[in-house]
Amino acid sequence: MLKTEQQINVFSDEGDDTLGGRLSSARDAAGISIGSLANQLGVQEETVLAWESDRSEPRPSLLLDLAGIFGVSPIWLMTGAGEGPAEMTDERALEAVKIELSRLQSAYKDMGRLIETTNRQLEKLDYQLKLRNVGKGVAH
Repeated sequence: MLKTEQQINVFSDEGDDTLGGRLSSARDAAGISIGSLANQLGVQEETVLAWESDRSEPRPSLLLDLAGIFGVSPIWLMTGAGEGPAEMTDERALEAVKIELSRLQSAYKDMGRLIETTNRQLEKLDYQLKLRNVGKGVAH
């Protein structure tokens, strides 16, 4: 029996038989991290993990947002029927890695600034403590 166009899953995987499995597959195909997806939706990473492990389900409005982010049909997310995500091309994979590298570089720069700021605060407090101790030593 021939499958109609609506019955064909473009991206097929054994884990795609649940909403959580389809969410995970679509996120992977889109090259989006759990943290990035959570930020885009305004939810906690734990919430996305709960969806992907089928411990909970997104509200209908978030399901529509997810479909838009992943470029898939909301029906596919809910039921697995219809068109799912296309397999990641080499170009999309390269772009996803570039984006992730850019995020890591930004986090690295932020971390460097935080380390420098903390180091300056430490030096300032150390200097103030030494001045206080010198003042106490002179008074005695």
